[in-house]
Amino acid sequence: GDPPCDISGQPHDRRAYAGAMGTAVYEQIGSTYASTRRADPRIAAQVSVALGEAMTVLNVGAGVGSYEPDDRFVVGLDPSPTMLSQRPGGGCPAVLGRAESLPFADGTFDAAMATLTLHHWTDLAAGLAEMRRVSARQVAMVYETSAAHSPWIVDYFPACLALPHERRAPSAESLREHLNVVEIQVVQVWHDCADGFGGAYWRRPERYLDPLVQAGMSMLALLTDAERAVGTQRLSEDLASGNWIARYGHLLDLESIDLGYRLVIADD
Repeated sequence: GDPPCDISGQPHDRRAYAGAMGTAVYEQIGSTYASTRRADPRIAAQVSVALGEAMTVLNVGAGVGSYEPDDRFVVGLDPSPTMLSQRPGGGCPAVLGRAESLPFADGTFDAAMATLTLHHWTDLAAGLAEMRRVSARQVAMVYETSAAHSPWIVDYFPACLALPHERRAPSAESLREHLNVVEIQVVQVWHDCADGFGGAYWRRPERYLDPLVQAGMSMLALLTDAERAVGTQRLSEDLASGNWIARYGHLLDLESIDLGYRLVIADD
């Protein structure tokens, strides 16, 4: 695709950007992201309501543009040219940049949103301070990493819990240290969730065997090849033997589940 443009419509030089900013995680794992990471309409509706009356929105860590409302003016920002190049043509403007140093003046936007991206930031406090600086309202979707909410997939790929971005993942409550949090909502994951994030296929275990699905989940994509292969083989064997049904078959009676995904809403 064409190089992503800034809001003035001028294309960025990808090589110059990469040299200046370094290689982002999603330069490594994001080349097929658009294939498996599409907004789930139920989660999108929840995010839209959380944005309130905001008509101008900044999407920080925007990636391919999931969950950007189509009834407002949105600017997407991401550090990865690979991710931004997969955004649909004719969509909202896209800017290369980092959460920790947003290239916008104070109060530029009514709201700033960030979905499943905070755990990849190099400086959480700085990024949240920047979101607060450029917007009056902040909405962030995060994943609680406590054992009480761990999806069963972690049993097959336990090494994912040792990944740096998983270890430093912020809890919803911890965001109160940086934002004026007014509400924390549970984000239910439906059995037919359209967005292939880590816990999405809790009732469709065979999907985790697909290399394309694995490539779209940082928790699996950033494992070593050996770690990923071992977990995939174990899951495949358990599905074939019926052991997965014996351990987790009770989940098949559920329509949705709380896996620890949370929507944090802050307002200044």
